[in-house]
Amino acid sequence: MPRVLVAPLDWGLGHATRCIPIILTLLKNGCIVIIAADGAIKDLLQKEFPALEFVDCKGYEMQYSSHKEWFMAKLFLQFPKLLSRVRAEKRWLKSAIEKYKADAIISDNRLGMSNKKITSIYITHQLFIKTGNSFLNRLVQKIHYHYINKYNACWVPDWAVDENLAGELSHPVKLPAIPVTYIGPLSRFEKDEVQLSFDCCCIISGPEPQRSIFENIILQQVRECNYKVVIVRGLPQQNTLPQIKNPQVTIINHLPSAEMSKLIQQSKIIISRSGYSTIMDLVTLQKKAVLVPTPGQTEQEYLAKYLGNKNIFKAVNQNDFCLADILKQCDEISFSTIHSTGNDLNGAIKNFVASIVANQ
Repeated sequence: MPRVLVAPLDWGLGHATRCIPIILTLLKNGCIVIIAADGAIKDLLQKEFPALEFVDCKGYEMQYSSHKEWFMAKLFLQFPKLLSRVRAEKRWLKSAIEKYKADAIISDNRLGMSNKKITSIYITHQLFIKTGNSFLNRLVQKIHYHYINKYNACWVPDWAVDENLAGELSHPVKLPAIPVTYIGPLSRFEKDEVQLSFDCCCIISGPEPQRSIFENIILQQVRECNYKVVIVRGLPQQNTLPQIKNPQVTIINHLPSAEMSKLIQQSKIIISRSGYSTIMDLVTLQKKAVLVPTPGQTEQEYLAKYLGNKNIFKAVNQNDFCLADILKQCDEISFSTIHSTGNDLNGAIKNFVASIVANQ
């Protein structure tokens, strides 16, 4: 049986959650899956797959600014650290291939997880990375493609057609030199028929310090809320909860996939960041939502505006966020279904597994 390493990036939990359907499909196709992760990413996936083997693999541990104006600048200042981590990944993978007898690796946005000895797949929805500067856009794409082209193939979790979720992020003018497959949106959730139990579900996610800033805004605004609100903090390693003296408000640190799916579908409207993994989940469940992009995170700002202009979701800036107004206007907010079809994840993995078996 093919032995496959799966290595998600540690920039927020979204890279881990969207690996869940990939891992499940690999298992259905007879693969032995070994997950390379640490910290909250490892904790989340261990709760989903307690029977699988996990190996420690240090993340990038990038730091983010609490001020929108310095968000991208702080990331660029850490570029030497990023390159150092990519080189460390290369060394780690070389050793891991021998230690765990790996036949292949699937890397979700980890640049250094390719090796010529095994089949190496790179997953990203950002073939074009927005920086806020056209020159830097081209430079960053050139650097990104330099690493992508070291892999055997690139899988893009979006539809290949014009009616898609990520716009020019996933459909740039120029593609990488390696084969690119659009595998359709990835979600760990499945749509069910459930009764509404909450007026609103607030999903807090993303890297610090902006995760906590957004959480504190919501916690402050729900203190005197007269609606039934549930808040999911996105902290799988946390055991304590903030105290809110409002019986209408429920606070949860983290939920496994099945319970999270049910909770979202029990809620009339969703408040969340415009992270791409969250967007794929919301589209799968066909839930109306208000997207609040992380300030300064150009990808999320683009996605919120792009999907807001398509009237798929409503977009609100964090500085303008008012939960009371959203709940009052809830009935006026709608979800516009995207009619794109065709999820080729199963086909991509079947071909992937067949190629590994053929080379063994």
